This record gives sequence, C-alpha cells and structure tokens, in this order.
Amino acid sequence: MAPVEEPRPVSCTVDHGDAKLMPDVDRDRAWLLTVDGAPQSYVDLDEPTYLEFEYARRLGHVLDTVAVEGLPLDVVHLGGGALTLPRYVCVTRPGSRQDVVEADGGLLSLIAEHLPLPPGSGVRTHATDAREWLTAAPAAGAEVIVADVFGGSRVPAHLTSLTYAREAARVLRPGGVYAANLADGAPFAFLGSQLATFGAVFEHLAVIAEPAVLRGRRFGNAVLIASDRELPIAALTRRTAADAFPARVEHGPALRRLTGSAPVVLDDHAVASPVPPDGSFTIS
Repeated sequence: MAPVEEPRPVSCTVDHGDAKLMPDVDRDRAWLLTVDGAPQSYVDLDEPTYLEFEYARRLGHVLDTVAVEGLPLDVVHLGGGALTLPRYVCVTRPGSRQDVVEADGGLLSLIAEHLPLPPGSGVRTHATDAREWLTAAPAAGAEVIVADVFGGSRVPAHLTSLTYAREAARVLRPGGVYAANLADGAPFAFLGSQLATFGAVFEHLAVIAEPAVLRGRRFGNAVLIASDRELPIAALTRRTAADAFPARVEHGPALRRLTGSAPVVLDDHAVASPVPPDGSFTIS
C-alpha cells in the first residue's frame, strides 16, 4: 500500500495579496488561511463545527441563537475567507440558503480548488465588493447578515457608515439580525461610532468581547449585534461565558460607556477601523 501523502502548504498570489493555506499538524484535514501573513480563517473539513478563532465562535453563537435550533436560515456573509461560517451553518442548520460576498475573486478560486464545499451546500459565492452587492440585493431577503470584512487588519471605511447600516437593514427581513466582527481598543472611538451608527437604524444592540478588551486593557475583536427585535441576550451570555476564553455580552444602558459621545458616521467622514498597535493584535 502506498504511503498516505502528508498535506502540504499551498501558496499563491490572489487579488489582494499573497495567500497561504497551511495544514494543521494536529488535525488531519484542518487548514489555516493567511493573507500577507495575517491569519484570516481556520477550517476543519472533517469537523466544520469546530471554530478555532474566538471571534468566529462568538459569531457562531449568534447564528445558533437567532432562531430555533436546526432551523434553516437565509444568511448573507460579507467577507468569505475560507468559508468557515458558511460551512458551520451547512452542518448546524441543514437546508439553509447562503450567499457569500468576497471582493477577492482569486481567493474564492483558491478555496474552491483546495477546500471545496460539499455538493448541495446551498452556498453561492459572489466575487464583488460587499457594499455594492448589498446595495443591489433585494429587500427583505436575509434573516442574518454576518459581516467579517477586513482589508489587511482594518474594517474598510465604506462598511462603517449610516448609509451602509441602512442598506443592511433593508436587506434583512423584519426581526433579522446583523452581526459584525470589528476590532478596536480604548478609548473605543471606532466601536463607539459603530454603536451610534447602527443604533440610529436598529432598536436593539449588543457587543460581545473579552473582558480585557472591554476594560480597555488591550486591543481586540468585538462582535457587534443589531436587530429591530430583542436579542437573545441570556442565551448568548451563557454560551460566551462557557468558552475557553470567556467573553462578556454588553447591552442596554451598559453600552453607553462604549458609545460615549461618538457621532453617527456619514459617508463623507467614514474612516477604516484603527491600525492595531504593533504586534498586539491577531485575528483571534
């Protein structure tokens, strides 16, 4: 019998940088995607429900709690990476219809070639800008929008404004949920501006982040959740508290500390999320 060939790293230049797929030596069919050296996604093809990055796990908790367990959902993913969360939804909510919008067509091709989705996944990919796709999308077509778009280590400016938030609300059905992976540190000027902006469009908001991030001790990920209906705060609190790296769910009046006097972001004044302090931030 011929020996089983060990997985080998795959490198190629994609539209927005140099991408690399690196096998995990501890998990047989698991891969880490990096672009220009920055970790972007982690996928275990044998166990798609395994979410390595903490922010992905928190977005997974949102997807788990927005509707009855196992019920199919119509989900829009802004930002594709290695399609970690679309694969997760395929398993946890069979029959879901999902659209993945990824500006880097070369990256989508790389993933399709080396980490293909299973047949009949119900996932459609679109190689285009997230906001352009959202603006052209039909109204009330999605139950959940998951935004995980980074240009390098920063959220692009055009995905932070009031106009963008209104487009997200238009594409969501009544009771739909918007969830975004953001990154910031004290004094939370960027996160505060996003809370003010999405608070001008959605009635209910929450933020999930590690206590050290919320206390301003370090720069890190924060998941913003917005909806026109009450959010499943109790369920999210239980799940995030039980993670290997526990997080806290901030909502209601507690968000005022983070929002402060931050203004609503208009297109003319939109800026990308802050540059992480040198060496202090990786996608986690």
